[in-house]
Amino acid sequence: MLFNSDVFLRFFLAFLFLYWLVRNNLKARNVLIVLASYLFYAWWAPAGETTAFTADLVGYVSAALWHGRFLGLLVLTSLVDFSVGLGLERLQSQVKRKLLLSASIAVNLGILGFFKYWNFFVDSFAAAMAAAGFDVHPRTLGLVLPVGISFYTFQSMSYEIDVYRRDIPATRSLLHFLAFVSFFPQLVAGPIERARHLLPQFGHTVIITRAMLEEGIWLILWGMFKKVTLADNFAPLVEMAFGAGTAVASYSAPTVVLGTLAFGLQIYCDFSGYSDIARGLARVLGFDIMWNFDLPYAATNLREFWRRWHISLSSWLRDYLYISLGGNRRGRSRTYVNLLITMLLGGLWHGAAWNFVLWGLWHGVGLALLRSPICQWQLPIGTPFLRRVFAWVITMLFVFYGWLLFRADSLEQIAGMTIALGNFSAPLWLGSFALNLVAFALPLALMEFWQWRAGDKLIALALPVWAKAALQGGLLIGILLFWERAKEPFIYFQF
Repeated sequence: MLFNSDVFLRFFLAFLFLYWLVRNNLKARNVLIVLASYLFYAWWAPAGETTAFTADLVGYVSAALWHGRFLGLLVLTSLVDFSVGLGLERLQSQVKRKLLLSASIAVNLGILGFFKYWNFFVDSFAAAMAAAGFDVHPRTLGLVLPVGISFYTFQSMSYEIDVYRRDIPATRSLLHFLAFVSFFPQLVAGPIERARHLLPQFGHTVIITRAMLEEGIWLILWGMFKKVTLADNFAPLVEMAFGAGTAVASYSAPTVVLGTLAFGLQIYCDFSGYSDIARGLARVLGFDIMWNFDLPYAATNLREFWRRWHISLSSWLRDYLYISLGGNRRGRSRTYVNLLITMLLGGLWHGAAWNFVLWGLWHGVGLALLRSPICQWQLPIGTPFLRRVFAWVITMLFVFYGWLLFRADSLEQIAGMTIALGNFSAPLWLGSFALNLVAFALPLALMEFWQWRAGDKLIALALPVWAKAALQGGLLIGILLFWERAKEPFIYFQF
């Protein structure tokens, strides 16, 4: 179920009505959240899948049951990790606790790996054998990647790892844990929440304040504006540069640069828009989920970029992978290796394709270089401001070339677009392309100012009432202008 769809609006309004009735009954409220979250998840259907169900209540229920065949994986993951948490709490032997945790992680990653990487590794093996002169025909299974599986798997795994480390106690309430794993605002594209933050919120009744409602409404409008009005209008520009119909021979530096810039803006508006809507929905319901973006394109080094971009994943990789590998505690060489492994797996988390592997390695090498003596210098001349601008330019060049790796459909396209950076010819349509890019980038740049915050408080909420109303009215008009166009799924649904 897409946030940017009519069916979600109807779903959420119906849910709000029921939620208001049971908000002070803790058990009933959590049961409602779990059931609504399962319905929300079950509504998703793989791309291209159609059903002949009628557009009435019976048809909606039938469609949900059919699509809900993927729901079993979500429930299985929840039950396994809930049981493992109780076992880790009860066991005293460190050896047994480690074996139990290892078995659970193997189950979680086994399910994720089977659905996400089976065909990738089989196809890669066949290509390698063919290159070596062997004619092999391994069997692919035509698997469908269940939406959000990477997100809810990592969220559920973080709970059992925290219990194993004795950072948090195991919860005794299966209902609370099911709600924690399946909470629909952030279920399919994050943020990847931590149990220590979100899980306790299902254990007490909420008090929904006016401040919560104001923040929630603002974030929902701003997130929807970024998705519907900005990201979905950057998408055709990106397709012009990266689309399958674009011949490699037609690439030039201007088209590659502007196309990559368009994708960098698209993926930011798309993903941060989802995160804003998710946090806004949670705030309207009286819950608090983490911020997932903090003006990442203002970063002046790569480490800062990853503290600002997809914060829930970058902090997950740091806390549960990089630190577990030894972090920076075992010398400089081991630190470089740990960074490379962490970012390589972070790239592979995004998808089963070699361009994601390259993107992860690109950032791993960048983070390693940032820690090396090579990068421990500054411009010998210029003011601190100019040196900061220089650092920002270098960082953004690195980040946006990474987006080229991320978006490219093949290694051939990566090579062709990289080589084309030395070709400065420009197609006739480049002027209109650039004009459209600026037309949608300008409101993003202006509106990002109002997303700045002091701590968790948005600056926009401190504006006079008339100014807030004007800004929100402008956002709503922008959303309505583009609402009826074909609904584009959120980019991170595929991960």
